[in-house]
Amino acid sequence: MIFGPGLDWLSHTLTRTEHATSEKIVVLDDGTGLQLQDSGLLYLEPPTGRPNPNNESLIVSAGIHGNETAPIEVLNHLLNELIDGQWQLACQALLILGNPMAMDAGQRFIDVNLNRLFGGAHRKPEYRNFPEAERARLLEDACRAFATKHSANVCHYDLHTAIRPSLREKFALYPFVEGRDIPDGQIDFLLEAEVETLLLQHREGTTFASFSSSELGAESFTVELGKVRPFGQNDLGRFTGIANALRRRLKGEEPPKRDKGAAPITVFEVVHEILNTGDSFQFHVPDDVANFTMYDPGTVIWEDSNTRYTVGDTPEGIVFPNRDVPVGQRVGLMIRPTR
Repeated sequence: MIFGPGLDWLSHTLTRTEHATSEKIVVLDDGTGLQLQDSGLLYLEPPTGRPNPNNESLIVSAGIHGNETAPIEVLNHLLNELIDGQWQLACQALLILGNPMAMDAGQRFIDVNLNRLFGGAHRKPEYRNFPEAERARLLEDACRAFATKHSANVCHYDLHTAIRPSLREKFALYPFVEGRDIPDGQIDFLLEAEVETLLLQHREGTTFASFSSSELGAESFTVELGKVRPFGQNDLGRFTGIANALRRRLKGEEPPKRDKGAAPITVFEVVHEILNTGDSFQFHVPDDVANFTMYDPGTVIWEDSNTRYTVGDTPEGIVFPNRDVPVGQRVGLMIRPTR
């Protein structure tokens, strides 16, 4: 088989953490092609002539942070089903396990946060010779080649789990692109995946999803699906929503009908980005606070010798609070609901 005796995609990736020994191509009994392009980088192509009713191509990534293991296991399980002949592929897909070295080490990253190195940020001198910088370049190149080959209706879902608790367990971030609105079909997909909260980002970033949105024109999302746990300790029953939704998309099936009385997705927008401003910076949010914790008007969130940020006239929430970042990097985002 494509991964060698006794190995599946995940175990092969953990034994080939830097580069696959060689590019391999196999064809399944139904004519589906699998091309192992590099470690953790797998291209899937249905046989010529098989209908692709939704006329789309998918990029699905996990493991951009190596210790976020549940989405990795979900992707690996879906691929095992495909190889076992349990269902047939209808659309071209690029499946990505983002940071194999960090996955093998059970760490978020080796030297630097991979999800801050896209959109060309990996070329900055301070990241030279770091393995994550080379990995970001490789993933960008692979996605560009995929999008060039399949230019229509490319969607990218970058799957994560969170270090800290969240009052909204599953939520998605929609990267900022000037002048665009999120399509209703993408909202329906998120709800199908049991992701009931959406955060609209306020500016272009250096995340993987931001790169694929801005440069490739893809409909891209960073999807947070729960809590960080080591390999083998995830309750994959908590991830059936995303597994079922992705399987349905890969099979090219129509989305399920939504109940008319079903609750709509809750949408938040960013109102302020907190940055570490240097020696006088003070962050007044506790280290153990959960994502989406709300603060009343007038609450002081951070200050330094020149600036004090307080919550405005309506309550604001916080996501991704982390005081332990270098000067100039993001400490957290202040958000509020839009509808």
